[in-house]
Parts: sequence; C-alpha cells; structure tokens
Amino acid sequence: MSDAVSALAGAHSTGMVDLADAGLQGMITLRGDLSSGALADAVRAATGAEVPARRRVATGDRGQALWMSPDELLLVVPYAQAATTVAALETALAGEFATAANVSDARAMVTIKGIEARNVLAKLCPVDFRDFAVGDLRRTRAAQVAAAIWREDENDWRLVCFRSVAGYVWGALATVAQPGGEVGLYR
Repeated sequence: MSDAVSALAGAHSTGMVDLADAGLQGMITLRGDLSSGALADAVRAATGAEVPARRRVATGDRGQALWMSPDELLLVVPYAQAATTVAALETALAGEFATAANVSDARAMVTIKGIEARNVLAKLCPVDFRDFAVGDLRRTRAAQVAAAIWREDENDWRLVCFRSVAGYVWGALATVAQPGGEVGLYR
C-alpha cells in the first residue's frame, strides 16, 4: 500500500496573499434530507457541528459541515478519520435515504490568507465578495473549473477543487496573487 500524498505536495507561495496546500484533509460527501433529525445527529456525532444553513459552514470540535446543495453536505474531518467516519455515518443513517462517500483523495484544499484574499479570489471567481461573511460558502468556478470557497475568518479563506485540476487552480491562484494588477475592490 502506498502512502497518501496531497495533490499539491505541500506547495506554498507568497505575494499579495499567503497561499498554501492545506495538506491531506478528510472530506466526505453526505447526501440526504438535510432536515432529517437522524442526519443532523449523524453530522453532530461526526464533526461536533450542526447541519449548516444554506451556503454556510458550521464548525464543530471534530470537523466542519459545509452546505453544498439542498441535499448535500461536505464534511471535513482529519484525514486519518475519514474512513471510520464514513462507516459511522452509514451505521447511523441505516434505513435513511442517505449516502456517505469518502472523497478525500479526489479533492485538494488550498488556504488563502491575507488582507487581499478577497481581491485575489475576485480575479478568478464570478462571486460578489463584498458581503461575503465569515462562515459563508459558495460553490462556483475558479479559473473556469468547479470549486467551493469559504471564509474561515477575516483574512483566512479555503478553496476546495477536484484533485485532477489542483495544479491548474494552484497556478492560477499563484499568478493572480503576485503583486501588481491589484483589483482593490475589497478593502
């Protein structure tokens, strides 16, 4: 068995913002009725978080729950716990119309930190970041590929994309994060 490696192999870049490969992350796609009490209990048991509101992120003591669509969450947990978390979700949701899938190795996560983070993201994403609050999440495009973006705190953001396009997204982010050509929309 080979050792798992992140898609971006620890990449790091500084410029207008600090970009970094978030490393291996446990990511679980959970689909089902988000208003179900059983699903809410399972999410709470897995992450310590509540089921998030539409286009929001809920953070618990063991992970995060990200709203992805009216019937889908992305749970972010420690990488080493993803498989056992999926098994626990399947047990907890037996008899419910729900599915859980470990997508950890099919995704990549980038951290974007700095006061210019919104401006850097605005160069690649068709999103109005003006009222993008801490805990908000959007599924969108980043340089024409699917991505999810959320705001952890004032100057700390996360972007998740498919592993197959991680190098492309990283290159685009690193390019637009270089000084010069500042957008200056969000200050």
